[in-house]
Amino acid sequence: MQTNNQQQQFRIRINHYIRVPQVRLILSDGSNAGIVATYDALKLAKEEGLDLIEINPKGFPPVCKIADYGKMVYEEKKKEKAAKKNQVVQELKELVFRPNTDTNDLNHKIEQAKGFLSEGNKVKLTVKFRGREVTHSELGKEKLEYFVQQLQTLIADKPQISLEGKIMWAILSPNRQK
Repeated sequence: MQTNNQQQQFRIRINHYIRVPQVRLILSDGSNAGIVATYDALKLAKEEGLDLIEINPKGFPPVCKIADYGKMVYEEKKKEKAAKKNQVVQELKELVFRPNTDTNDLNHKIEQAKGFLSEGNKVKLTVKFRGREVTHSELGKEKLEYFVQQLQTLIADKPQISLEGKIMWAILSPNRQK
């Protein structure tokens, strides 16, 4: 849990909270006014009816801008919202079957995989072996290769088939060409 001092450290300082003797000032029109006394910068901001906002506190002297603080915060939130809207979330969907799963059942799982891949999600194909079935792991590998062959147009590249214990799996990534 953060204390009050730690929370204030990360906030943007405005107006009389800026307590340095001099600042590098950017005017409201975007032009650079150079290094100015903080008192004079506050005076200029009040004359324009705007705020003095600390943009880069780590600079020497700190960089401040004359702007409307409320409008700046609103526009930042708007930009964050737009960036979040354009984000693509990719999920990993898993399809599980056994080495002796019939072709019709596999075809149904292939249709499910096509849907997942067309939505832009990755698909993890898992073959689970029971008991001594793992001695015939080539059957599971054939099923996975059948899957890959059927989905060839929708996947990016040929996946690597891995066997760990009694589970054989492969991860299919969707094709990015649209």
